[in-house]
Amino acid sequence: MTSTPHDHAAHLAELTVSRAERLRELHAAPELLQVVNVWDVVSARVVAALPGTTALATASHSIAASFGYPDGERIPVELMLDMAGRIARAVEVPVSADLEAGYGAPGETIRRAIGEGIVGANLEDELKPLADSVAAVRAAVSAAEAEGVPFALNARTDAWLRGHERPREVWLADAIERGRAFLDEGATCVFVPGALGEAEIAELVDALGERRLSVIGLPGVPAPARLAELGVARVSYGPYTQRLALGALEDAAAQLYAGGVLPSDIRPLN
Repeated sequence: MTSTPHDHAAHLAELTVSRAERLRELHAAPELLQVVNVWDVVSARVVAALPGTTALATASHSIAASFGYPDGERIPVELMLDMAGRIARAVEVPVSADLEAGYGAPGETIRRAIGEGIVGANLEDELKPLADSVAAVRAAVSAAEAEGVPFALNARTDAWLRGHERPREVWLADAIERGRAFLDEGATCVFVPGALGEAEIAELVDALGERRLSVIGLPGVPAPARLAELGVARVSYGPYTQRLALGALEDAAAQLYAGGVLPSDIRPLN
């Protein structure tokens, strides 16, 4: 019996729901969810093949750079979603996409992302007025619910990134207020990127709840094992993974120009 387009669509919908459920489980599990950020199909396949990979996340900065755009929603949303979808279809693990601030239409962007097989997303507040930020989270959650997908929304507040020049207690209180509001609207966890120390992370976990905080693994941020002990749900690495890859390329090119040769132990990862 041959399958029909309807059968194919139904299978994809079931697969999306299954991966979404798995991603939500990974956020709630006692083990820390580590997601190594990728930016294209080949980087996704390389990381997905590692035994420790349970999920992947895209990096908007890295994808934009790959197409020659600066970060900050300068890349057309169609290009961003197309690449995220290509990544999601190329691997077996669930994929969360960095969708910046939603490209002017958070709900519609989430709906389109789900159509590409994306089952989670970062959504930035850009430190906009709280009511506007809450409305964006509400729109994203509602869009996913309308699609019937238990989407993992990693609601990001830039309370540190755009406001850490304020006194410590001020930006921390802002992050907590925003994070609680996002969780009340149905966000899976709250992403507070920044150079956070153990004390700040502990305060955020205490205020938001265990397995509700997501951080970025910058140099100086506690190691994954310690983050797990502190009750963090998720750690990601943003554009730094692409910078590592580009740094290796730059070093190799410089060595070749200096008269060197290619090493003999190159791994055929592409």
